[in-house]
Amino acid sequence: MTTAAAALATRPPTARHRSYVLLEGGQAGGALGRMIEVVLVTLIVANVFAYILQSIPSVDARYADFFGWLEAVSVVAFTIEYLARLWTAPEDPTVKGGRFAGRIRFGLRPMMLIDLLSFAPAYIALFIPFVDLRVLRLIRLLRLLKIARYSPALSTLMQVLAEERRALYGTVLLLLCAMVFAAAAMHVIEGSTPGANESFKTMPGAMYWAITTLTTVGYGDVVPTTGVGRFIAGLTMIVGLGLFALPVGIVATGFVNSIHRRDFVVTFGMLSRVPLFRGIDAQIIGEMMVMLRARAVTAGTVISAAGARADAMYFVISGEVEATLQNRKIRFRSGDFFGELALLEQTMRAATVVATEPSRILTLSVDDFNHLLSKHPGLERRIHRMAAARAEDIAQAGAISESEIKAARRMRRRAERAPEAESLAEE
Repeated sequence: MTTAAAALATRPPTARHRSYVLLEGGQAGGALGRMIEVVLVTLIVANVFAYILQSIPSVDARYADFFGWLEAVSVVAFTIEYLARLWTAPEDPTVKGGRFAGRIRFGLRPMMLIDLLSFAPAYIALFIPFVDLRVLRLIRLLRLLKIARYSPALSTLMQVLAEERRALYGTVLLLLCAMVFAAAAMHVIEGSTPGANESFKTMPGAMYWAITTLTTVGYGDVVPTTGVGRFIAGLTMIVGLGLFALPVGIVATGFVNSIHRRDFVVTFGMLSRVPLFRGIDAQIIGEMMVMLRARAVTAGTVISAAGARADAMYFVISGEVEATLQNRKIRFRSGDFFGELALLEQTMRAATVVATEPSRILTLSVDDFNHLLSKHPGLERRIHRMAAARAEDIAQAGAISESEIKAARRMRRRAERAPEAESLAEE
């Protein structure tokens, strides 16, 4: 860790903070974090298979003891996980309202409610034995949704749905309008025709026909008999093709664009390992999380090359990378960042950075970097200060040029003109 990074780490990590990083940081939480994630994902998958196999009477009878053992282990593990997440909730920068009220709000989040439902049915069955076990088993299947914490695809899909909600609301409104108009037309044309299907005599029945036709499913249980009715049915099918293509295209485009930016799920727990983000408002971190690109690289991968144009800043979440300067090699580990000096001074890369072991890297593009700095002066001062301190340390070893030393000094002077604490307070 650099001198500036050490200065920013105002307090040593507490047991609660370390637990938060293990739970929310996932594989970025070190060997223990990876083990916890693997165990939880394995239990989730095992429970889904158990749910499927228990529906076969012969298999359920033969392996009843194993299924019971798996259920007991899963309930204990998920209960401990849930309570641990509640305990570490104050470490989440987005949790507001004090320890008690903050934990209540944290517990009402969708993923926490899913976590609760993953083990609550077992306690209900234990204390209320007359409850229908089939319903409780169905609720247990919600454990599959817990895997969204660890899957980049599922987390990206939920993010895309949230970002495109306005466009999706618009398409749903268009679909409802088309359904009502088609149903009303068929109710008037077919409902008054002798011998026509009884469903067309009421609007709810006609709406059922309209939605099956718009989706082009067409079960065939309700069909028009008149020429005009069949013409309306044809138009309804064509309109349905267009309307259902809209949300599919919106979600697919957003999903493809976002999934290419994510090799793994980015969480607040991961970013809390980076000293740069200590004490920064959760809103700023939230903005940055959307911009960051997550990359999983293997040993030997060149992350940036000397002489190349600076186009991004990098954060090491796990693993280790090595920067080769003029006559010195510098290693960056979990919590470190690099590449900011070239972005701040708009220069070419001075070092070649290579991963020395499998690593997880977060990348912030130059456009997003400049946008954040212009929008949040406190973050700009902090990056200037940390970059200047690190550049001066490297300069003392003679590993960078005189021009870069001057650039570091300029950054130091800019950072000192406006104290960081005041800048952050303004935001």
